Amino acid sequence: MASKRVSATKTSDAATPSNSATEAAKPPRGVILQTKRIPDERLMTRLEASGVEFGSIAAPPSSYISKGALTAMALWIPLIPLYFMFRNATNKQGGGGTGKKARPVTFADVAGVDAAKTELIELVQMLRSAEKYKGVKNRLPTGCLLVGPPGTGKTLLAKAVAGEAGVPFFSVAASEFVELFVGRGAARVRELFAEARKASPSVIFIDELDAIGARRGAGLNEERDQTLNQMLVEMDGFNKPGGVLVLAATNRAEALDPALLRPGRLTRRVFVGPPDYAGRAQIL
Repeated sequence: MASKRVSATKTSDAATPSNSATEAAKPPRGVILQTKRIPDERLMTRLEASGVEFGSIAAPPSSYISKGALTAMALWIPLIPLYFMFRNATNKQGGGGTGKKARPVTFADVAGVDAAKTELIELVQMLRSAEKYKGVKNRLPTGCLLVGPPGTGKTLLAKAVAGEAGVPFFSVAASEFVELFVGRGAARVRELFAEARKASPSVIFIDELDAIGARRGAGLNEERDQTLNQMLVEMDGFNKPGGVLVLAATNRAEALDPALLRPGRLTRRVFVGPPDYAGRAQIL
């Protein structure tokens, strides 16, 4: 039917099958037909036999650019969320991925915890004279655990130790080590200690240590156990340069893994309790 209609119609110009076939200019008389490309090899022959003039107009280059841009967007848009997830997992925020330098704080800024400050003065003196403790016998203490209820100033006290000694301070929350990607927690621990050793003598403060330092075997969280194992290795400092003091804070010391509290790691324990009447007066 289509061929009979074409042959019977007086047409000076007609569109031909093409990817984007259309008529260039409307003739004075006749019928203009346009269509998409038809997979018929005999169509051209039949049009020529019928005396139909036909042609096609090439698609403008801009259409190919638009199609390419849309194709690229369709391929890359689903990858954007994965990119941000991976960047957040590997993003270094100082101190091996999670640590950050604190503003200068001294013991004068901490009130109501005089007993705890007295116990930490020795650590400050050792940090100030770290060169004297590089020997095997006179080695800088590895760590100290600050124990006390929430809100008693454990974090501020740790900052004051670094501020009094004038050494770099790296602070991290223990929960930040636990990541979606398996193995990232242990990698962050390695990065944190490597950064602290470069700046040694320095202080690393781990807040809420029980988030990753809980007794092993209590659950099935292999990522947390792997992170804790790496932390134990770093705190041992075997065949690694010292000069890094680890201060950790918790209000659940009884839940910590015994390996954290053995000599050579968090050897010392300082209780940071609520301030008494005189301490509250100093704070106010």
